[in-house]
Amino acid sequence: MSETDAEVPEGAGVTTGSLARRLGVSPTTLRSWDRRYGLGPAARTEGRHRRWTQDDVAMVLEMCRLTAAGIPPAEAARAAKALTEGTHALGAVDSLAGAAAEADAPPDRHASRSGSGLPLGSARQDCKGLARAAVRLDALAVQEQLTAAIGRHGLVVTWEEILAPALQAVGRKWQSAGERYVEVEHLLSWHISATLRHVYVCASAGQETSRTVPVILACLPGEQHTLPLEALNAALAQRGTATLMLGGAVPGDALLAAVERVGPGAVVLWSQSARTANLALVQQVAATRWGIRGARTRSRVLLTGPGWGRSVRPGLLRPRGLHEALVMLDTLRSRDFQEG
Repeated sequence: MSETDAEVPEGAGVTTGSLARRLGVSPTTLRSWDRRYGLGPAARTEGRHRRWTQDDVAMVLEMCRLTAAGIPPAEAARAAKALTEGTHALGAVDSLAGAAAEADAPPDRHASRSGSGLPLGSARQDCKGLARAAVRLDALAVQEQLTAAIGRHGLVVTWEEILAPALQAVGRKWQSAGERYVEVEHLLSWHISATLRHVYVCASAGQETSRTVPVILACLPGEQHTLPLEALNAALAQRGTATLMLGGAVPGDALLAAVERVGPGAVVLWSQSARTANLALVQQVAATRWGIRGARTRSRVLLTGPGWGRSVRPGLLRPRGLHEALVMLDTLRSRDFQEG
């Protein structure tokens, strides 16, 4: 029998599932903390269901705060229990928090109060919960929250308001903290990529795309940031648009050859930094003609990513985000259909 808030009498506390969603952790993590460190609810209702009171919640919140700050779980658990049990060991909590703060020096003036230690500012709660789970390296919670967010908000909103801000915050954090947060970025990126590919596979299964002019998606030579293109690839699949995802660091000759062979309606090119924003190659792609003799045509080129700056290049499209890219591609697709 599942635990739901509807089963809880008023004032009896919250369920494990409800608390996990609030804190951005996996229910399995809460049960593990209870089993290993005794950080469980003080009371249980009939049927031995866990019901977390306000004091229980405060204890687990402190555990989350300390582990997110880099305190080892066993030490964080002792401090969290001392805080809520009133054993006058608050000095231990303060010293642990102070040590974590010193380890993060210099302080980040953009840091949020999300409990993740990441500069998230006024990001939505789903984003902060995902960040907390990633900082704790709680892979199960990260995956659960990714799946739940897409199911609740849809892919586009999830990417633009939850995933992209979390990735950007992690990137800024490890750049300012040396190598300390690289593992967090790798964990989060891997799970986001796996989730986006799952969405793509599910959406494209059984679709008749062999006769549809595809959209080519590629990163410029030397560019390895593929996640934004993976999000676009999955979103296009949900719309029934055929794609050819070439991935990261595509050599220039290979990109030009693919355009000539496939004859795409559009080519989406991603550049994360000015270093990889190869405008000369882009102009070659835009000038490449394909099709039968007497009716040769060109692909429309979309420049995506911050590497291109804010300027608009003549003859090239410059969407500012996932939603805008989808609108542009839908418009091009509709125009091609009408002309065809």
